[in-house]
Amino acid sequence: MSPPATIEDDDLERLLLIRHFELALLRLFERGLLHGTTHTCLGQEHIPVALSPLLRPDDFVFSNHRGHGHFLARHLDPHGLLAEIMGREGALCGGVGGSQHIYHRRFLSTGVQGESLPVAVGVALRMAGTGALTCVYVGDGTWGEGSVYEALNLASLWQVPLLLVVENNGIAQSTPTRLQLAGSVAARAAAFDVDHLPIDSTDVAAIRNALRPAVAGVRERGRPLVVEFATHRLGPHSKGDDSRPESDLLRAREADWYTSYRRADPERFLRVDLAQRERVERLADEVAARPPSVWDRA
Repeated sequence: MSPPATIEDDDLERLLLIRHFELALLRLFERGLLHGTTHTCLGQEHIPVALSPLLRPDDFVFSNHRGHGHFLARHLDPHGLLAEIMGREGALCGGVGGSQHIYHRRFLSTGVQGESLPVAVGVALRMAGTGALTCVYVGDGTWGEGSVYEALNLASLWQVPLLLVVENNGIAQSTPTRLQLAGSVAARAAAFDVDHLPIDSTDVAAIRNALRPAVAGVRERGRPLVVEFATHRLGPHSKGDDSRPESDLLRAREADWYTSYRRADPERFLRVDLAQRERVERLADEVAARPPSVWDRA
């Protein structure tokens, strides 16, 4: 694996914050301090981090069940997010949204696959001509949902400023993509006359450079765009349910941005890595000690 270009301190800190936040969630679940479910974005953190500076405060971001990294790249509030997931005081949504259903400052996530795309198209229609856009994250498995195609059809017909980010990690829960997706994402986008941009990199700077003119085009022309990332999911679908063979897990680990950035600049990487690990450990202890969140219905 070739080393990436030099990464800015802010980007490296955000990458490692998300990595250790997700690892902490798995540890908290093992200790019985989390309830329900949680889906980590381990291995995919570079995607929202690369995209984040290209988004404006007046843009809307629509996320999915695997959205902690999307949120932390957009809003640097790990305390509020962890409090929400744990149902503790200071929770973003009073503790009623949990891991998957967050609504906070033009950021919305849902655990219902494909649900966010029609809503994002409607919001994009209202934002047309303002220079703002809607960014919606989906996985490869979501391309089996009819709502995706209905939304793409309208987005193309109405020419709305929609940025559709596909995190194609090669597996839909426990089903390999090759067994559940006929054709390709690119061909399906083309069927609706929607542009498609493939990205096969974990280099944050390179990704951002490739996306910058494309995102500007969505704003200026008001034309939807599908950006498809070839990526890898390091962790399980949710908690400990991972049925992949060891060979697949090995390929995912070999492609991990964590390894390539550590090799490129080991001294700086280890310093920042330790700082973010300790930051998240303090955060987890502090939030776990808070009283339960009380949702005010008024």
